[in-house]
Amino acid sequence: MINSYLPEAYKILSIKAETEIDSTFIIEKKEELIGGQFMEISIHGVGEAPISISDFDQSTLSMTIRRVGRLTDSVFELQPGDSIFMRGPYGNGFDLDSYKNSKLIVIAGGTGLAPVKNVIRYFHEHAEELLSFQVIVGFKSPEDMLFESDLVAWAKDFNLTVTVDHASEGWTGKTGLVTTHIRDLDLSDLPKTKAIVVGPPLMMKFTTLELIKQGIPEENITVSFERKMSCGIGKCGHCKIDETYVCLEGPVFSYVKAKKMFD
Repeated sequence: MINSYLPEAYKILSIKAETEIDSTFIIEKKEELIGGQFMEISIHGVGEAPISISDFDQSTLSMTIRRVGRLTDSVFELQPGDSIFMRGPYGNGFDLDSYKNSKLIVIAGGTGLAPVKNVIRYFHEHAEELLSFQVIVGFKSPEDMLFESDLVAWAKDFNLTVTVDHASEGWTGKTGLVTTHIRDLDLSDLPKTKAIVVGPPLMMKFTTLELIKQGIPEENITVSFERKMSCGIGKCGHCKIDETYVCLEGPVFSYVKAKKMFD
C-alpha cells in the first residue's frame, strides 16, 4: 500500500533572494506539472505546508517562499545541495489550451504572482497563441517586488503594468491598487477576452467585480484560491468550503463556481 502522506527528498539546486523575506528555491523536478498546482513541503520535526509551484521546465521546478513562521524559517536555513522533503503535485492548475486564441488579461497581487508566473512565461514565449496579452501586477511597495528581472523582460514584449500601493523615495512607476488600472486596458472585443486573477481574497473580490463591471463575462474569469490545504488529498477538511475541497477541485476555479463558495 502506498502511503500518500510520505514525502520524498528533492535536491535544492539554487536559491535566489527576491525580497528581504521572499526567496525562490530552484529544485530538481521528478513529476509532470501544471502551472497553478502546489506541493506540500516539510522539514522533519518542524512541520509541513502547501507551497505553490511558481515555474518549471524539463528538469527543475521553482517555488517562491515567504519567510513567515517556524517551518519557513527552517526552509530558509537550507542551502543549495541540501534536500527538502516534498509530496505532490496536488490540485488542478491552469488549462493553457483554454486561453489560446483569446485576449488574455492576467492580474496578480503580491505573492499571487508566483502561482501564475508559469502561465505568464508560457504566453510570453508563445505570444502567437493569443490575440493579445495584458498583465497587471501589484505590490505593497517597490521593496516587495518579485521576479524583477522577469518583469523587465516581460515589459519589452507585452502590455505590462506594475503598480505599488505605497511608493518609496525614488519610485517613478505607477501607484494605486490594481483595480485602478483595469480601465487603462484594451477591453475591446469582450466576448474573446479572458482573465486570470490571483492574489489576496479582497484583491480578488474587487478585481473580479471591476472586470465584470467592465463587461468581461463571468465565465471568462479564472481565480486561484490560496488556502490551508494541509493534506492535499481531500482528507483533513481544512480547505473545505461548503462541499468543495479546494485541494482537489482547485486551487484554480472558474469565477462562476468560485463566487458561490462562501466560508
